Amino acid sequence: MIHRWSIARRLFVANLLIVVVFIAIVGSATYVDARDRTYDEAGLRMAGIADAIAASPFVLQAADSDEPSSLLQPYAMDVMARADVDFITIMAPDRTRWTHPRSEELGRPYIGSIDAALRGDEFTEVTAGTLGPSVRTIVPVKDAGGAVRALVAVGVTVGTVDVAFAARLPALLAIGLALLVGGSLASWLLGRYLRRVTRGWGPEQLSQLFAYYESVLHSVREGLILIDTKGKVVMYNDQAAELLGLDETGSKDPTRPPSLAELPLDEELRYLFESGRGAKDEIVLSGSRVLVVNQGPAKGPETAGSRGRTPVYGTVATLRDRTEIEALGNELETMRTLSDALRAQTHEHANRLHTMVSLLELGRTREALDFATKDLELSQQLTDNMVSSVDEPVLGALVMGKVAEAHERGVQLDVATLGSGTVEGIAVQDLVTILGNLLDNAIDAAAEGTPPRRVELTVESDEEGLDIAVHDSGAPIDPGSVENILRHGYSTKPAGPGGRGIGLALVRQAVQRLGGTLTINGRRGAKFEVFLPAALPPEAPLSPEKEHGA
Repeated sequence: MIHRWSIARRLFVANLLIVVVFIAIVGSATYVDARDRTYDEAGLRMAGIADAIAASPFVLQAADSDEPSSLLQPYAMDVMARADVDFITIMAPDRTRWTHPRSEELGRPYIGSIDAALRGDEFTEVTAGTLGPSVRTIVPVKDAGGAVRALVAVGVTVGTVDVAFAARLPALLAIGLALLVGGSLASWLLGRYLRRVTRGWGPEQLSQLFAYYESVLHSVREGLILIDTKGKVVMYNDQAAELLGLDETGSKDPTRPPSLAELPLDEELRYLFESGRGAKDEIVLSGSRVLVVNQGPAKGPETAGSRGRTPVYGTVATLRDRTEIEALGNELETMRTLSDALRAQTHEHANRLHTMVSLLELGRTREALDFATKDLELSQQLTDNMVSSVDEPVLGALVMGKVAEAHERGVQLDVATLGSGTVEGIAVQDLVTILGNLLDNAIDAAAEGTPPRRVELTVESDEEGLDIAVHDSGAPIDPGSVENILRHGYSTKPAGPGGRGIGLALVRQAVQRLGGTLTINGRRGAKFEVFLPAALPPEAPLSPEKEHGA
């Protein structure tokens, strides 16, 4: 049954037992000490009374008389009544009693030790006499020469001492009861706090919960990161460490978790974590990965004293890797871009065929032949330039399609190609992502600007790599927004059904992944310049002769 008890109940019972045991031990020690003090105080009081009687000249004179009892008995009874003692016995050195509370004991020998008193010393003892056990002090009565002429014994019975001691017991019991009530109240308050913190669970249940907790953290395929209200990373699992490029072991000191500023996070992701705002399926670019982030507050349980306010301990963020899905999406986007380019070319080619057919029907054969020849020369020249500059037919087809698409929108797309390099080692999907998004943005900007609407594309390929420059005649870029223009979600265009601010962010990610550079010049229109380094060919192994210089 005890296994079903919560931590709060167990702590309350344990603390209560500790308090009871403590009170029992301390109470017993206090009881014994108080009793001993009561007996010591009684002995000191008896010694003071006995010394006063022994120092009285009357006692010494009566001891030398023929009938000491007749003189001393009334005196002893009077002092006994005034001093509130049970007996005063004045005796001869041979133990013969001269005084006693009971007259029938006069003349009988004294019961008790008198050896120390006969030697002239004061002596206190607890012993049984005619009145029962008593605390008594025996003092010698000396003459001027120092000889012991009589003995004085003054005492109180043990019963009387116990009555005096019993008067102190209520105070001791009150102190013990106060300690018990105080300890019980402290245990109850601590148990109430623990019950609220642990939600009434026992240690076995918490141990099982932590086992599940650890298993979930290491087995879940989503990244999980917990951040407190001070921006400290309390915990992250293995998947989050892999997605964010963090140390899988986390902080070596759990009492000092790292802050967000200490972790190698991208600025956009760090800003999201620091803001603590809610996020649902939000796409964030982190290095070469595309992450889907969900973030919400970490709330504690509502309690009776919270007054309807739920305590917030920080934020919880989950991360999903969408890089592969985004790669597939880029491939589909590549196919869509090429299909749009083919559609535009088909539309343009149909217009030209209709023009040539109309000229032939009008009998203007020469004009139709000249029109077809010029159109073929223009297309062939553009194709030859692209193929001779960049050895990638997909890239050439994309540019030719964009030329036709720009013409449809009233924008003149001029293409200049230089060099005769290669783009081996650079994925065609990345090339289409970079060039396609740059041309789309440039054509959109030029189409929204004032005439003449132009876009200039320069492609140069050599042994060092590939240079791409796209310059449009649209509105210039605000220098203050250059840093934000490549951030995901930022766009100067109105929001569309598919969202905005993703194209240039993907361009930046692709350029960074390929080890290239991206610069923006916004003085006249917008000019984007991209450099992609050529992939180094694998080094051929040296022959033994060359390796040793033979």
